[in-house]
Amino acid sequence: MIDCALVPISMYWAFSLRFGVQVETQQLQDSIPLFVLVLLASLPIFSLTKLNRIKLIAFEVQDIGRGVVAAMCLTVVAIVVSYLLRLDGPRSMPLIFGTVFLTLHILVRILARSLLMYISGRDSERVPVAIYGAGSAGVQLMAALRQDFEMRPVLFVDDNVTLQSMTIAGLPVYSAEKLAVMVRNKRVQRVLLAMPSATEGVRRQKIKELSKLDCEVYALPSYSELIGESGIVDKLQPVDADMLLARDKVDLDTPEIARTYAGRSILVTGAGGSIGSELCNQIIRCNPHRLVLFEHSEFALYSIERELAATAKQLGVELIARLGSVCDRMTVDEVLAESNVDIVLHAAAYKHVPLIETNEVVGTFNNVVGTQTVAEAAAAAEVERFILVSTDKAVRPTNVMGATKRLAELVVQDLQTRTPESKFAMVRFGNVLGSSGSVIPLFQKQIAEGGPITLTHDNISRYFMTIPEAARLVLLAGAYATGGDVFVLDMGKAVSIKELAKRMIELSGLTIKDDNNPNGQIEIEIVGLRPGEKMHEELLIGDNALPTPHEKILRAEEASVSQLEMARILKDLQKASETASANAIRGILEQYVEGFEAKPATTGSAPH
Repeated sequence: MIDCALVPISMYWAFSLRFGVQVETQQLQDSIPLFVLVLLASLPIFSLTKLNRIKLIAFEVQDIGRGVVAAMCLTVVAIVVSYLLRLDGPRSMPLIFGTVFLTLHILVRILARSLLMYISGRDSERVPVAIYGAGSAGVQLMAALRQDFEMRPVLFVDDNVTLQSMTIAGLPVYSAEKLAVMVRNKRVQRVLLAMPSATEGVRRQKIKELSKLDCEVYALPSYSELIGESGIVDKLQPVDADMLLARDKVDLDTPEIARTYAGRSILVTGAGGSIGSELCNQIIRCNPHRLVLFEHSEFALYSIERELAATAKQLGVELIARLGSVCDRMTVDEVLAESNVDIVLHAAAYKHVPLIETNEVVGTFNNVVGTQTVAEAAAAAEVERFILVSTDKAVRPTNVMGATKRLAELVVQDLQTRTPESKFAMVRFGNVLGSSGSVIPLFQKQIAEGGPITLTHDNISRYFMTIPEAARLVLLAGAYATGGDVFVLDMGKAVSIKELAKRMIELSGLTIKDDNNPNGQIEIEIVGLRPGEKMHEELLIGDNALPTPHEKILRAEEASVSQLEMARILKDLQKASETASANAIRGILEQYVEGFEAKPATTGSAPH
């Protein structure tokens, strides 16, 4: 309706511009047929050019092309009608009419868009953001944000001196130094890093620099991560803590993985856990013949089965979900037999250090006897490979959980000596980002609640890896296993947990509250080491690490116990479990696990 109204308005304006403000009445009366016919002709023209279907909030330069076509068509119609009606007048009048219509057409839409934003009240509520990177990705992000009700792009930031002081897509380009000033003046409240083609090292360095600003920092993923169904704005995520680690992610994509698991029948215990579920997600893409999910938690099993069902159906993988405990030999035997399992990945374990420290009997029975049960069942079923998921806390452990995992390793090593038909191996890794009990989600929750962040010690450090890295390492261990191996990942330098907490606070757009900054927002509180917690973790018991086909994966050769000794350990553990004696459990762990020193149980006894 507005476009139709603009036709006679533009026509009158064209007469006024050509003949002066005072247009003769007779001249207008003689031109009434011209007004009417051009207006009628505009209806099919607008319909064909679909001017009414341009979304106001998304009106951009590209949409002006439709208005240009419509204006040209109206100009031609005005020329033809003037000729047919033999109207007297200058030939430039239809051209002026077309130009005036196009100008009004554009101005009306810009005004309507601004009015829409103002009436909704959202323009004032939109967060002013700076886009770091004035390249093609930054420009595309800016175009997307102009249609977004949450963020409002106000400027570009770029390290290229030739771009600074220029204007790109209507926004000025500034240097990083001027960005700091804008943030202090509250003209920018959020920075979006739009450098998807940069290397991980460059991106991490930029994030580190931006974390010093008093504002939120978001990062656009790399180009490979951008491919997907959601829009570019939806891909913006808060900077994750794994981007702040002191190393690049390790590339563990090797052809050995696909060759080892393709066409096989594979069992994953603890399939619903953080590591187990990722193992299942990666295995199913290796096109196994059958994937068996074994889990004692009904909800966890339901969740992972539902998550994998569509992929399994698409790839033609038989997916089997089985409820049961790894300590139940009858159930494990039945599952192995019915599914004709070739490879077992044993990820089921209790891993939370403080909980196992006060629940020694149940934790030890599950981690040690459970491993023995599954491993012996696998040996009896003559599976090709058995891989135990272990932890760096098994190296000279100071807690019950770590000691139980080291005993589990000894169980597997002992079984290898008696079962040459199968390949038994173990894989150790450090803390896994995003897993249950990880420090990263805990810090994120504490920051979201306004603090304080609770830190057990000023100097505590940990090795970190991502969940995909951990799962990939387990799969590679299965591919490289020769029997009795212990695999570890070279994870670079250990990360200071205090420094990690500081960076997470800064990247959340908040400030650290300490003696130097008493007005800060988030405080870091030292609460003391938890029972059994180590200051620094290790990955190897000795220094005899051997290389593997992958430069970042090492094979450790470590001492094992004799068959008779292993039988005595398991017998003693069984007896201690039956009597529910926590102190007896600790005594057994101290006697047979190097580095573990038993402390009196805090709970006395626990029911089995």
